Order: sequence, then structure tokens, then C-alpha cells
Amino acid sequence: MITIAVDCMGGDHGPRVTLPACRQFLLQHPDVHLLLVGLAGPLQSFVHPRATVIAASEVVTMDDPLEVALRRKKDSSMRVAIQQVKDGRAQAAVSAGNTAALMAISRYLLKTLDGIDRPAIAGQIPNAKGRATTVLDMGANVDCTAEHLLQFAVMGVALVSVLNGEDNPSVGLLNIGEEAIKGNEVIKKAGELLRAAGQAGDLNFIGNVEGNDIFKGKADIVVCDGFVGNVALKASEGLATMIVEFLRAEFSRNLLTKMAAVAAYPVIAALKKRMDHRRYNGGALLGLRGLVFKSHGSADELGFGFALTRAYDAARNDLLQRVQARIARAAPLLASTEAMVLPEPSPSLSV
Repeated sequence: MITIAVDCMGGDHGPRVTLPACRQFLLQHPDVHLLLVGLAGPLQSFVHPRATVIAASEVVTMDDPLEVALRRKKDSSMRVAIQQVKDGRAQAAVSAGNTAALMAISRYLLKTLDGIDRPAIAGQIPNAKGRATTVLDMGANVDCTAEHLLQFAVMGVALVSVLNGEDNPSVGLLNIGEEAIKGNEVIKKAGELLRAAGQAGDLNFIGNVEGNDIFKGKADIVVCDGFVGNVALKASEGLATMIVEFLRAEFSRNLLTKMAAVAAYPVIAALKKRMDHRRYNGGALLGLRGLVFKSHGSADELGFGFALTRAYDAARNDLLQRVQARIARAAPLLASTEAMVLPEPSPSLSV
């Protein structure tokens, strides 16, 4: 039985979305037990033999400052859910709440793995190869050093190796051009570190990639700071929505286009499903001594259900232990740059 702790109060919609998603998830996964964490009132009506309600007296709002979320709201649903992972009562936690707060609380309670200075959010963007490109960071760290980007690459390789069964996934560094001379000083230095790691056989680094290469699937993993990654994520979601809406409008203009839509429906339906960003919801907070997954704050029932599924798949496949082993193998590589890592500012983006 896999146990997942759920912050039922987080996100834009709270229990109105999380509880129906949890009920549907339990129907689809008979080997799962859910720990539903939140205010007693909204959760009291949820009754299921494989669900346990854990009361929390506070809620971290989407605009709570870090100090409030971390220092003052010590009985928040977010913190109590992550505590379940720390105490070994759950294999993973899922929240749609404030990203900065989730990252800070997760790091405070669970701590980071040896060799990792900052956790990063790893998410997926669909690509033209029929798969998905793993991008990190997607919003946890706005300002990064070159050494941090190298760590993100190592964590991304560990994640993709475990979940996709690829021994040597390719890594690209997101930049404004493919040439090594392009980018700011941090990106140039990160390129040097990644190329050195590639030459040493520690990473399958293919060089710089541009924004459109994410959608082409040129690299299995694309590394960037959280500011750029978050923008790329939101842009991809907007693009998917625009294409679907455009097709819907074009095929409903007149009788002829409606007839064409009937003939093309299987293709349109497949495209819509493929580009539905809700199906890729649920970013892993990599680098922690426990599994935590971040759902979009605006996720609906379907989207939150996919975040639960990602947490379930990670727990079922022993992601934490296997990522730890992969990072341990890269210890010499990470240790060689450890002295160069600068003190970190607080995370400030939300996904």
C-alpha cells in the first residue's frame, strides 16, 4: 500500500478541487491510502476506507510571505502534510499551494541530499516526438549560479533515468543561441561546467538549446533557472490553449468546416489530448530527502489528479532511493564545484 499525504487546502480552489480529485484517484488506484490534511470542517464529509483525515488548524495562502508560512503557521495543512513524509507515515506529499512556501517548508523539514545546495522543480512539457521534455528549474530558484545549474542537470538525469528507464538521457542548457559564446556570464560558465562533465563521461551534454528546442524534443532534459523555466512553462500552456481554441473556432465557422471537423475529429481529439497541460501537472521537488510534488495552483480536478498520479508513480518506483543513488554516483563531480557555490537568496516564484 502506497501512502500519499495531500495538502487539501492549497491552491486557488482548495477542497473544491482536491477532494473530488482524491476520491476519483482512490477509485483508480486500489493500492493507495491517502492522508487528507486540512481544516476539519471542509474535510469532515470525506469518508473512504483508504483515506484518513488529519486535521490542521491553519492554511498557507498563495500570498503569504515566507516568514509567515515557515515561522508562524506551524500547523498549516502544507506543513503537516510534509511532516507525514518526514515521519515516515507517507511516501510522498502533494500540494497546490504557495510554491515559495512549499519549497521553504520542504527544505526545512526534509533537508537536502548530500551534494545538492538547492532543490529544483522538475516538470514536463510535451514535445513533437510524442514524449515530454523534462525542464528544471520551473520556478523554485530565480537567481542561480552556474554550479546550481550543474546540480539541476544531475538531478534531472536521475529523475529521467528512473521514470523513463533511460541510462544516459541527453541534457541541454537553455540559452539564446546554440553557440558557446552566447548568454550571460552565468550561462557561459554553466556551459563550461556541463561540457567538462560531458567530456568526463558524467553527463550526456549536447550543448546549448533554444526555446523552440524544448518542443522539438532535442534534449531529454533542459536546464535553466527558475525564472526562465517558469516563463517557458506558462508560455507552453498558453500556446496549447491558443491552438486548441483556434481549431475549434475554424472548424465551426460554417457547414463545410463543420463537415471537415467531423472527418478530422480523431486527429483533433488526439492533438487536444496531447497538448492538454493538465496531463503534465505535478512537478517533483528534486534534491530533498523525501518526495514532494507541486501541483499548479489553478489546477482543476483532472490536473490535480495527474499530480497525485506523478507522486504515486514516484513512490511506486522508489524514486527517492534511486535518485539518491544516482546523485551519490555524481558526488565527485558535484564536490569539485562545491566550493564555488554562492549563498542563496530566498525563492520567490509561484507555479
